[in-house]
Amino acid sequence: MAHHEGDFDYVIVGAGTAGCVLANRLSADPSVSVLLLEAGGKDDYHWIHIPVGYLYCIDNPRTDWRYKTTAEAGLNGRSLGYPRGRVLGGSSSINGMIYMRGQRQDYDGWAQATGDSGWSWDAVLPMFTRSEDHHGGANAWHGVGGEWAVRKQRLHWKILDAFAQAAVQTGIPATEDFNRGDNFGVSYFDVNQKGGLRWSAAKGFLRPAAKRPNLTIMTGAHTTRLMFAPTMHGAEGSGSAAARCCGVEFVGAGELRFARARREVLLSAGAINSPQLLEVSGIGDPDRLARLGIPVVQPLRGVGENLQDHLQLRMSFKVSHVTTLNTMSARWWGKLAIGLRYAFLRSGPMSMAPSQLGAFAHSGVDPEGRADLEYHVQPLSLDRFGEPLHAFDAFTASVCLVRPTSRGSVHIVSADALVAPAIAPNYLSTDHDRQVAAKAIQLTRRIVAGAALAPFEPVEYKPGSAFQTDAELAEAAGAIGTTIFHPVGTCRMGRRDDPDAVVDAHLRVIGVDGLRVVDASVMPTITSGNTNSPTLMIAERAAAMILAGDTHDAKLLVAGAPQGVEEPAGEARAEALTSN
Repeated sequence: MAHHEGDFDYVIVGAGTAGCVLANRLSADPSVSVLLLEAGGKDDYHWIHIPVGYLYCIDNPRTDWRYKTTAEAGLNGRSLGYPRGRVLGGSSSINGMIYMRGQRQDYDGWAQATGDSGWSWDAVLPMFTRSEDHHGGANAWHGVGGEWAVRKQRLHWKILDAFAQAAVQTGIPATEDFNRGDNFGVSYFDVNQKGGLRWSAAKGFLRPAAKRPNLTIMTGAHTTRLMFAPTMHGAEGSGSAAARCCGVEFVGAGELRFARARREVLLSAGAINSPQLLEVSGIGDPDRLARLGIPVVQPLRGVGENLQDHLQLRMSFKVSHVTTLNTMSARWWGKLAIGLRYAFLRSGPMSMAPSQLGAFAHSGVDPEGRADLEYHVQPLSLDRFGEPLHAFDAFTASVCLVRPTSRGSVHIVSADALVAPAIAPNYLSTDHDRQVAAKAIQLTRRIVAGAALAPFEPVEYKPGSAFQTDAELAEAAGAIGTTIFHPVGTCRMGRRDDPDAVVDAHLRVIGVDGLRVVDASVMPTITSGNTNSPTLMIAERAAAMILAGDTHDAKLLVAGAPQGVEEPAGEARAEALTSN
């Protein structure tokens, strides 16, 4: 028999970026009780907090779900590792720490898709600034005093400075800020760090809230099923519904448990686990559920569909007459110098995000003329993450297709929620994406041929200069393409009469009362850039809508100055829950 964990006003499934924000904002009201369930453990692994430690967190069962994709035809039959955070803070505890919002048109497109102007760029900008603590101070685009630390990086590399100059010579302008709605340009990325340490959602949002008596946080709690009760009429504004989500079932400490939700269950398990939980609980395509013997609670054919991700093409170039991390870290004295610099100054290679220099560029394919390529440039090269750096000096120019038209899926293969779902991103499955990939390789070659890089005599190592024709470039893209870890869209929001929508503009699951999805899975289309901070913004808006009772425009709730950051002040309970 399942153990009853208790009744709560809100039950949040997943302590990733969205879940941490929701837990903070909802528990700020002392009259409500909140339960936050996280399948992973505490964020007390030291490599989470040292920026370069992502190398030791990805593909580590302590912090990563370690998913795999199905064999991808567009990647020449390869299957990819698909990292997802499995720890307090979720993927914000293992990601590249890049602070990026995307483009104005991304959000205006969401507003059009949902019929809700509250998702437009002008409406969501206050949601970004509310939680922000930006190094440049408060202005029309940024906020200060919030929980989400945004800092400049604490290092420069000669080879990256030269790449930036070469990009300018190729027609990509220098920029001081990627986050004003048009990210076309080249610059060093801003990062979510503080004092040379990673700043995760767990640090920024969960740790301050953890000491509140009305917030209960459980780690090692793997949600296995959503619980429903029949209902004759739906919640105000949501239309009639056949069922109401009244709680969740989960496995914790080796036993089956359940918790009831008096008001709502908030599913924030991410673009992989949220559709998985909906399907195992009976919400999804009826035919798919029937094949697995799962009774249908609500037929929604869009569950698990619309998967989008940014494919990166990792091009690497050997260089001469300049030091890169490849050779700097190859000798014991180099490693010692790197370690001492970080220990005393919190700077140098150990403080660096996986990618330091960024650029947004035009492939020439996009009919709207928007930047559709994003560069992540690194002073290193390796065959794949987890393998040693090359023995020669080199840099990597990873170029991402940030407005892909390929669509994939995430679907369960078992009624057991402990069995990983099938993840099929379907990369490079459209002529558009294959054409953009070819143009991306050609543009990268033009940048590298620029005068600013000439003193370093770059020689293309991957994919290699032998690939020249369109067909050869498509083959090359399939050989070097890999995920940059930005899956979204699998529970997409839309108008309530859209047969492919899973949630409405207020993120309520269509046809079910008491259940919302609040994470990256609700994006109708992927943002044109890194997806972590947009996910944080989605949670901010969801919390505002919940607190407003869905009765008026939630942006009114964030019209004032950003809230200050609460410090844990050595609180024993908070430290025990989210120690670093």
